[in-house]
Amino acid sequence: MKDFKVLREAMVQRQIAARGVRDPRVLEAMRTVPRHAFVPPDLRAMAYEDEPLPIGEGQTISQPYIVAAMTEALALRPEDRVLEIGTGSGYQTAVLAGLVAEVWTVEIVAALSERARAVLSGLDYRNIRFRIGDGASGWPEAAPFEAIIVTAAPAGVPPRLKDQLAEAGRMILPVGVEFQDLVLVGRKGGEWREERLFSVRFVPLVKPRP
Repeated sequence: MKDFKVLREAMVQRQIAARGVRDPRVLEAMRTVPRHAFVPPDLRAMAYEDEPLPIGEGQTISQPYIVAAMTEALALRPEDRVLEIGTGSGYQTAVLAGLVAEVWTVEIVAALSERARAVLSGLDYRNIRFRIGDGASGWPEAAPFEAIIVTAAPAGVPPRLKDQLAEAGRMILPVGVEFQDLVLVGRKGGEWREERLFSVRFVPLVKPRP
């Protein structure tokens, strides 16, 4: 049987810290969250490798480095409330939940949301709220959020998500159709700024069926 703790430490050192992620809280979260619990049983031997993995329903669990880099870019504080668009496997959700006060997570695919909720409940996470619905609509009645993370790619930054960002808030998301960039969106003094970080590849943000 593989020693998952040893594999997690190697993942953090070789895939994440070695590529420039420095936030000690993010590195500790990546050491702590059991990624193998969020992948299908037949793929658990590959859970700590440097690649995304399929989780069913045409979706994937993101590469560990991408999870860490996106999380670090949000500069999260313990008191923050975070909106996550695209619960997926629940792995990114778990990383966030260990860093902030509350995570509000939206997933359009009911089967994925229910599976992630079961895994996260089994791991005793208590500061996560779940919704099945259109991610581009966010969770307006719970806004504003200090940080928003989108784990699937829209063609552009969804306006309704920008409206739910707190003053001085941060949002990170992949943007694009055929080719995508990871974009950090900031709001301060009523002005918006966008910074393109690097090229990425994500599954598209799923739209509601008509």
